[in-house]
Amino acid sequence: YDNIVVVFVAAEKDDDISVAKKAMKEVKESLDVIKCNEVLIYPFAHLSSDLAKPSDALKVIKEMETEAKKLGLKTHRSPFGWNKQYSFKIKGHPMAEQGKTITSKDVKKEEEELVSKALKEEEKIVSHWHIMDIDGKLIPIKVDKGKVVGDFDFKKYPNLEKFALYELAKNREVTIAPPHIKMMREMEIADYEDASDSGNLRFYPKGRLIKSLLEEFVTKTVIDYGGMEVETPLMYSVDHPAAVAYLNKFPARQYIIKSGDREFFGRFSACFGQFCMADDMTISHKDLPVWLYELTRYSFRRERKSELAGLRRLRAFTMPDVHAFCKDIPQAIQEFQKRFKMSQETLDGIGFKKGEYELAVRFTKDFYKEHKDFIELLLRLHGKPALIEIWDKKVFYFVLKYEFNIVDALGKCSALSTDQIDIENSKNYGIRYIDENNKKKEVIILHCSPSGAIERDIYALLERAYLTEKSGGISQLPLWLSPTQIRLIPLSDDFVDFSKEVMQKLEKENIRVDVDDRQLTVQKRIRDAELEWVPFILVLGSREKDSGQFNIRIRSEKSKEVKMKLEELVKKIKDEVGDKPFKKLSLPKILSKRPIFVG
Repeated sequence: YDNIVVVFVAAEKDDDISVAKKAMKEVKESLDVIKCNEVLIYPFAHLSSDLAKPSDALKVIKEMETEAKKLGLKTHRSPFGWNKQYSFKIKGHPMAEQGKTITSKDVKKEEEELVSKALKEEEKIVSHWHIMDIDGKLIPIKVDKGKVVGDFDFKKYPNLEKFALYELAKNREVTIAPPHIKMMREMEIADYEDASDSGNLRFYPKGRLIKSLLEEFVTKTVIDYGGMEVETPLMYSVDHPAAVAYLNKFPARQYIIKSGDREFFGRFSACFGQFCMADDMTISHKDLPVWLYELTRYSFRRERKSELAGLRRLRAFTMPDVHAFCKDIPQAIQEFQKRFKMSQETLDGIGFKKGEYELAVRFTKDFYKEHKDFIELLLRLHGKPALIEIWDKKVFYFVLKYEFNIVDALGKCSALSTDQIDIENSKNYGIRYIDENNKKKEVIILHCSPSGAIERDIYALLERAYLTEKSGGISQLPLWLSPTQIRLIPLSDDFVDFSKEVMQKLEKENIRVDVDDRQLTVQKRIRDAELEWVPFILVLGSREKDSGQFNIRIRSEKSKEVKMKLEELVKKIKDEVGDKPFKKLSLPKILSKRPIFVG
């Protein structure tokens, strides 16, 4: 074998199939980090003095083999019960050798992790599923033999069909790595961090740039709409009466932090901090609606390991969270429409047009009876049919919520924008406003994330790029998010100084530009720039220096070469970028001085 991970295994007493499955899932996580997809399961009794009976041990090891294949690993198993001779060489990196002990107690402990009552209720909730067309007609659907069935014709809406199947099947487990994981590493955007908990990623300079630009753009959008930006703590006491009530209504698993004799949970949104702040505020009816906004870096949800997948689903993530405190349901509905449009504008600014995402609207039967026109209005604003989930009774703290969802290359779906109408937490937190008669009254709260988690936006952009390339298009990021917008390639060392002069001119126009002065062929350097999805590539030689005209390879036009002056190129970039935020890339501008983060 060559370039393979060998898993030495000793099955102990009380080990069973669940232990075998958990063991292989942990092995798969390690393999994802070291970029290896081939494994040899090697029975090795010398690891333990408390061995299972041979017949039981063989069952466990065979189950590990089966699970490894299900996880998409190229799998081999060494014979059981024989004396064997082996020799091997180990690669010299930090994860070359690891040891793990997995017991049935570990499996049971994972099953008994802290979860809210709402999460348990969510698993039992009865939902009535429909497609609503833009005329407001509800068409019932269900899943039968792995397909969505009903009277709605999905031919024009293939992604809506995939989304409906994903939601009705409720299967969130990830058995195949989505394409964006490989892309985020190869492009040095983000990566797994073995020293941290699963679902906590590290971001390289290019990824940090993309992430910070998105953060700035979403924050500016919310503030322009009237959001007041605040900052609140990352953790809250599990004994806080209002927090306890909210925890039991929010479907999520929590991180628990101990400090002395007290226990705290890591926030899963900005709700707690903003609600505690609102409780201390004096709010007049003249002030309403009041918007409080925070970009949480970070929010925490202890998602199941089997559901974690690159940037798509994390345990620590960046969440723009804006709450609106409204006088009553009519005002809440009015604000909801305004925020719905804000979310559409936010996604459009990031790079997602209306037709690229699917709408889900979820509500109680009672709310639908009273506000049918409002829900139908949301469909018209969306402009195409949507998935509808109706509950017989209120299980959560909200009576209506929507999400804009994207469908990735594996048919998995993820929510981006969302908003909710909350009718409970004003009472739980004591949030009141003073009405016209000087009396205190409860508010209606709207919970909105106009973009969804920032990490998930990057995931969505990468998955879309993958799908575009697969269908014959060009994989690229929006120009304003491209870490390098222009790559200058000097024809020889004689033109490096000229390339630096051009770079300085372009930098004054707030354009991210670098110079590839490496001792490689021009074609190799062009190829590397294309692999980095650089939007504009310029090769500089004597002709360009003398004439001031440049042959520019434009990625969005399938690397078509266009002759332009620098001024024309600058205008083209500024016209496309518009008023999006700009930041410098915190990497050396000269590629020969740039370190390699992944390789």
